[in-house]
Amino acid sequence: MNRRDLIKGTLAAGALAAAPGRALATTFAQPKTGSLRDRALFDIAKRELDKAGSVIWKKDIVGIADYGLRSSEPRFHFVNLGLGEVQSYHVSHGTGSDPEHDGWLNSYSNVEGSNATSKGAYVTWEWYKGRYGTSVRLGGLDSTNDNALRRYIVMHRAAYAEQSHLERWGRLGRSNGCFAMGEEQFRIALLNLSGGRLLYADSLGLGEDGSTIAAPGSQLSVRF
Repeated sequence: MNRRDLIKGTLAAGALAAAPGRALATTFAQPKTGSLRDRALFDIAKRELDKAGSVIWKKDIVGIADYGLRSSEPRFHFVNLGLGEVQSYHVSHGTGSDPEHDGWLNSYSNVEGSNATSKGAYVTWEWYKGRYGTSVRLGGLDSTNDNALRRYIVMHRAAYAEQSHLERWGRLGRSNGCFAMGEEQFRIALLNLSGGRLLYADSLGLGEDGSTIAAPGSQLSVRF
């Protein structure tokens, strides 16, 4: 199967699953923890689901990557709207977004070959076997990330996103723009976030106490 046929097949599968007859009815709960950060994450998840509409056909769990936090922080949030829970893990960003390799993302890009992270909303598609083993294909829904499929921006596991790497270097390693996680974190993502759910990436800088954290001396830029 060539790349064009693969893209067509993926898009067709997504459109079929997103049809009204297949939509899931979901009752959204309030976060049980009641923390300011979790309430903010719930609001963002609901806002982005509303914006995405029927493109997202599983609306129970939303993934939010908060690249306003350093890679040493658990900044990938699984927002479970059905259970009212938030679980947070580590995730890497792209080399092109952090050329200094100081753990802070300071730019986004949607350009092929940039090796940078792209901001915006994604729909998670099917599993496939790639360079890093089982991975999850992503479709970009915004003008800031609509090259995701062409750029092979996916979710995958990586040794540089493991806790052992963090303990040794004080930050995670960098991807080529993909959402890279440790083995256990990726297993959770594979089981809970693939197959038509929403993934949203932005520099929110949400601290655990609800405060907003600013990267030291950084000015974010976005390249299309």
